[in-house]
Amino acid sequence: MAPTVSTVSPSQGPTTGGITVTITGASLTGATAVRFGSTPAASYTVNSSTQITAVAPAHSAGSAPVTVVSPAGTSNSAAFTYIAAVLPTVTAVTPSNGPTSGGTTVTLTGAGLTGATVVSFDGTPSSFTVNSATLITAVTPSGSAGAAEVTVTTPSGQSATSPGSYFFYAAPPTLQSGVPSSSPTAGGLTVTLTGSNLLNASAVLFGSTSAVTYTVVSSTQINATVPGGSGTAQITVVTPGGTSNPLPFAYVATPTLTGLVPTTGPTSPGTVVTLTGTGFSTASAVRFGMSAVGFTVVSDTQITATVPGGTAGAVTVTVTTEGGTSTGLTYTRVAVPSI
Repeated sequence: MAPTVSTVSPSQGPTTGGITVTITGASLTGATAVRFGSTPAASYTVNSSTQITAVAPAHSAGSAPVTVVSPAGTSNSAAFTYIAAVLPTVTAVTPSNGPTSGGTTVTLTGAGLTGATVVSFDGTPSSFTVNSATLITAVTPSGSAGAAEVTVTTPSGQSATSPGSYFFYAAPPTLQSGVPSSSPTAGGLTVTLTGSNLLNASAVLFGSTSAVTYTVVSSTQINATVPGGSGTAQITVVTPGGTSNPLPFAYVATPTLTGLVPTTGPTSPGTVVTLTGTGFSTASAVRFGMSAVGFTVVSDTQITATVPGGTAGAVTVTVTTEGGTSTGLTYTRVAVPSI
């Protein structure tokens, strides 16, 4: 009995061929040929007497009758329509950059994306979802630093390169030093950060607090204005390549000056005064009025300083540390009485 063909599924495909078509009917066992129009199928498999799967050959656009040939004769035909192949295009990748470790969810926009079978980043396949003929969401695989061509493959073929079809892998930022490494609790100092891969920084953080401002000077330097804070904080830089290693940073409380012993002395230099208070460990200056004097840090709560000579009268004594300058206490020079 000659074979018969009932249905062909799917009933259409691209002119490039290559899609698998299921043919159902009867008396299909022993088939010696499957034709799309006058063109033999690229390949076919007889699954049973009622089913054949065949790979459509390339063909010009339009209707091509599908027939099955066996020793008993040639079947009736079922229509298969060839549609002009439209190659997929990728016109934009958003965001266009991310870390070399991968894991960035990106949106590909373009055309002809329906039926996509592969999305690749420089040849490495990614996981993806086809949202529409113009939209695909994909998760970047890991890659090497630099530009990666993004391609989409559909039954019609592979997308061509375009200016917007690139994703830029960024190496992770690293920090080597921050100068200075401490600040008054009020912040406001400028810290120079050095490292590598610092371009396109999107944040500079002191703990969880953003820098007041920052300037990316180069791939190896950022200048950041310290926010207010207390205690210790880790400085990190965020770029498309990820978050850097942390650098330790300390907030130093403003020193307090609570006592002077003695509080008076002669106008001649040389009197040794003991200053008491808190936060003296990082003292960088002790001043009597406008004059900086020699001093010794005995402990975090005590300093000894040598009074300079000067005119009789009161002067304000202050201590300056990494945390700032203390409030002042009064020291009075007393003129020696003359006879």
